Amino acid sequence: MLVPLTRKKFEQLIPLIATGLQYKYYWGKSANFLQRLLISVIAIAVILLAEVLLRLEFGPITFLVGVMGAFFWLWYPVFQASIRNAKCRRYKYSGFFRGRILDWWITDRLIGKQETVNNKGELVIVENREKRINLEVGDDTGFSVELEAPLRNAHKVIARGQIAEMIVMSNRPDLSTIEDFSDVYIPSRDLWVNDYPYLRRDFFNEVSRRLREDQQERPRRRRRRVEEA
Repeated sequence: MLVPLTRKKFEQLIPLIATGLQYKYYWGKSANFLQRLLISVIAIAVILLAEVLLRLEFGPITFLVGVMGAFFWLWYPVFQASIRNAKCRRYKYSGFFRGRILDWWITDRLIGKQETVNNKGELVIVENREKRINLEVGDDTGFSVELEAPLRNAHKVIARGQIAEMIVMSNRPDLSTIEDFSDVYIPSRDLWVNDYPYLRRDFFNEVSRRLREDQQERPRRRRRRVEEA
């Protein structure tokens, strides 16, 4: 099932400003935070040195740059998430897609390499790998997409044939060509599968609920028409 969405609803589902989950995603680990904090410290130090050595006046522009530099560690995750959201919002049309999980499988992804020295003094390259879950979601029309996300313990309940929902994006009014898609929601397990949490989940659940109710209401309307006839 593919139901076109209005532009207003699409922009509610993928907001321009980062949500809490998106902010958390780009907040990263402690190493990411320390890196941003170091940039903030360097920015403040550069401004102070410029004022002392170059005898610059502490004007409004310097104050603004100083504040932005000092709080770089705080606002940069918002900026990263907002840029990613904006890339999705550039698509002109969108739709709510409901299909099924056609297949799933586990893969390994190389996420980095680290050089270290063993007990013999030899250089050793250690590969950092991450388990990933891959989902193929589609419907009876032959349409299907593949999603890859970090493997979680909650994914143990995923099975072939389960209903899966998502938002698809296109630049065609009839959605005949799908350019991109969001994270996947499995309503029977109340489970989200994603690498990046694109959607406002409260709005998505509301759209999903209304469409389910509409589907359930349609057969009743048909029966009433037949009985009245």
